[in-house]
Amino acid sequence: MNQGEIERCDLQCHTNNTDHHTELNGVGRLVVRRGQPFSLTLHLRPGSQLPSSCTLTAHTGPLPREESGTKVSFGLSDSTVNTAWSASITSPGDVWEPVSLSICSSPDAPIGLYSLSLDLGHSVPLGQFILLFNPWCARDAVYMSSEEKRQEYVLAQDGLVYKGSSTRIKAYPWLFGQFETGILDICLRILDENPKFVSDADQDCSARRNPVYVTRVISAMVNSLDDRGVLVGQWGGDYSDGVRPTRWTGSGTILRQWAEGGSVRYGQCWVFASVACTVSRALGIPCRVVTNFGSAHDKNTNLLIEFLYDEDGEDISAESIWNFHVWVDNWMKRADLSPEYSGWQASDPTPQEKSEGVYCCGPVPLRGLREGDLTMKYDAPFVFAEVNADVVEYVRLTDGRMARMGGSTATVGHHISTKAVGSDDRHDITHQYKYPEGSEEERRVFQKAKHHNKLLQKGEEPGLHIKIKLPPNMLVGGDYDVSARVVNNQMEDKTCRFLFSARIVSYDGKLGAICGHAYESNLKVMSGEEKSVVLRLEYSVYGENLTSDKQILLKAIVIDQAGMDFHKTQKTVVLDNPDINIHLLGEPRVGQPLSAEVSLQNPLPEGLHNCCFSLEGAGLTGGHTITHMVGTLGPQQEAKVKVDFTPTNAGLHKLLVDFDSDKLSNVKGFLNIDVKE
Repeated sequence: MNQGEIERCDLQCHTNNTDHHTELNGVGRLVVRRGQPFSLTLHLRPGSQLPSSCTLTAHTGPLPREESGTKVSFGLSDSTVNTAWSASITSPGDVWEPVSLSICSSPDAPIGLYSLSLDLGHSVPLGQFILLFNPWCARDAVYMSSEEKRQEYVLAQDGLVYKGSSTRIKAYPWLFGQFETGILDICLRILDENPKFVSDADQDCSARRNPVYVTRVISAMVNSLDDRGVLVGQWGGDYSDGVRPTRWTGSGTILRQWAEGGSVRYGQCWVFASVACTVSRALGIPCRVVTNFGSAHDKNTNLLIEFLYDEDGEDISAESIWNFHVWVDNWMKRADLSPEYSGWQASDPTPQEKSEGVYCCGPVPLRGLREGDLTMKYDAPFVFAEVNADVVEYVRLTDGRMARMGGSTATVGHHISTKAVGSDDRHDITHQYKYPEGSEEERRVFQKAKHHNKLLQKGEEPGLHIKIKLPPNMLVGGDYDVSARVVNNQMEDKTCRFLFSARIVSYDGKLGAICGHAYESNLKVMSGEEKSVVLRLEYSVYGENLTSDKQILLKAIVIDQAGMDFHKTQKTVVLDNPDINIHLLGEPRVGQPLSAEVSLQNPLPEGLHNCCFSLEGAGLTGGHTITHMVGTLGPQQEAKVKVDFTPTNAGLHKLLVDFDSDKLSNVKGFLNIDVKE
């Protein structure tokens, strides 16, 4: 049989992509998942017939080798098998009639771009296809049994990211857009740009069969510290040569900018995590974005966060607790660990500390973190400390002595949150990471984790109590009275030094300008008495220095002058943004023009300049961002625009809206839109 006797090969992209849950990538090329059969049809020239002894070859990577599993040859059998590459004739056809083949890849084949050929004594190219991980295949390491969870963690193109503080959790919409045009190719290119591929392409492509390996590559490549990664991190300072992290609302724009011009400026933790989620889902690894409130950064891995203050209450310590930190969980089997450690694995693409010489983190099993098993790969001590470190606090006196001021076993790791499956509710997954704070199990886990420096007097009642009280509904732009209440629960009267301060803070704990201060050198608190000190927060003072996080750190310190007994409390104020109101004008249908009215009222006592609304939504705006300039907006004035777009896909989609201006930014809103056919 001659090569010319195969007229063409139909890869049946529409049927196969639909069967493999990849049709949202488009049906112009073949995208399939491993361990699941797909079909193709060979159209023969008149008088030709396919011999039963022919062999098929599939290969991936620049240096395909059978020894590496990046090249495989297999013959025709009576039926395909789901454990290895195989093929069978499903419709032999008479002479001249098309021949239908069924091909099944191995459930542990390397993912990537493959070329397929037929050996008829000479190689006949049949076409190319992309092979992805398969959460629908029970033999795949990323298998997830729940269809509802697969819809959420693999197929959902938008979601919610949680920010704020443990007492003020706020949801922000994010467009993952893993099925947008060109995104899958960019994600595969990310794998090809990683240093391991550059140094040994054969070994790297072979290792892409393992989701653990691919997850570590994603974690390293989403940041740019070691390589030509996607995002440059910056926490404060001048963003004029890039984009403020709070301006991003989706991954697609970031990934396209990286593909066109290299590392993108700038990202912070929720941006790193959201982009990593997009890449993971695009490649077929189930993924969720996770926020940890009160997230510790333990530099010396002793599972303690040691805070040091001077006598004026100034923080002079090297370690920190972030108000929140965002990473991702990926779902996979851990063949390199005990079976009970399969399931959700934490992975953090924000560059904080090096892992095996590279700025990446994870994957580490949640089950292992919960049980305090810090011997597991990868980076278990660092992630364990993020959610479960103890805190000790000291004051350095002017004479050089150190006085212990307090500590806590319950400061770190609160309300660990992710979007709920199938709804916009917040799902608290703290119990998946740790036992309840203060429980016997949680303390036992600390012992197992070799925490030698935990506090000895957990739960001891101090002589003085301090509590900071906030007014409700603190909207950015307003003036507010906050108070610190001091209670003396001892029999003796107390004369104290009292310091109450307000300071701008970013979400990662970095301190900015002071925006309020109160001081009492001789505060007398009688036995059983409560006294309050009020601090005024004025927009005219805090507004100029407020970051896009809109957070103010309140700190109160009381010093019993008789016994040099120190007590401290603090609370982070998260000022609310105004609401973005979104109203549909019409019934959403595929291919039918639709309008939305978007409005926002300026809450500030001053005008806003360079105001604009940006809108985007998977299946709604054609993969593009729609921008409407508003210009100048006076104090308390409302901005209102009408936006036109045409939905392209049926189903439930999120329309994401961002408002930006010179003095008010990081204002997000979204509307769920159910598009009918």
